[in-house]
Amino acid sequence: MSAEFLLIDISNSFTKLTVSSREALQGEVVRISTPKLTAPALKRAAGPASAFRAVILSSVVPSAVAAVKAYAGKTPLLQISHKVKLGIGIDYPKPASIGADRLANAAGAAVFYGTPTVVVDFGTAVTFDVLGGPKAHPAYLGGVIAPGLEAMTHYLHQRTALLPQIDLREPESAIGKSTLDAMLAGAIFGYRGLVREILESLRRELKAGKRLKVVATGGYAELIAQRLPEIGHLHPNLTLEGLRVIARLNF
Repeated sequence: MSAEFLLIDISNSFTKLTVSSREALQGEVVRISTPKLTAPALKRAAGPASAFRAVILSSVVPSAVAAVKAYAGKTPLLQISHKVKLGIGIDYPKPASIGADRLANAAGAAVFYGTPTVVVDFGTAVTFDVLGGPKAHPAYLGGVIAPGLEAMTHYLHQRTALLPQIDLREPESAIGKSTLDAMLAGAIFGYRGLVREILESLRRELKAGKRLKVVATGGYAELIAQRLPEIGHLHPNLTLEGLRVIARLNF
């Protein structure tokens, strides 16, 4: 299978890109710091845009889109929005306000997991996106946005005189024997509590019970999900898979 599409997902911290055919992702996933994203950086990472049938872009950073447009040149560029074919309906009052990454996650989840499903994306913010409706006609219903794990710990460091910056990892105990250990316990155990409560509220409102599938993706998905039984699936590249699904529908 030859690569047809270049898939680019621009988040606030990092940009991820890979290539795909219509059927599968191919090759490694490359990460570029979003503040350092330029057309030459994209060319170094992926080669010339002319090698691809199309460039498929999800971006939550409007100022970064210009670099992708400059890189793509005459190659067709599909920027994800509610106006493109997604393979799902949208049951949401203002669909233009839905983040492109959230639409990509929902499009991917519809293919891989069906309905009802909640996608939890652990990025700079943590987003919960709800996919419902019958299997034959899945729809994006809305979701929840909360501060990301790293954003919360950075804020503590920035707003206090004595609390240090911490590297996030699994704490050894809920009872911290040092400032660092206490911060780790608060961050990891507290964050799991936040995720658990939001998922329980969504489960009740959807009246889904055990039928609800919960999928984790994003940078801290593995760390948080590994001891959170409410999350049944870990799919690190779900956003990119969603871009591939959307590419297949539109080309």
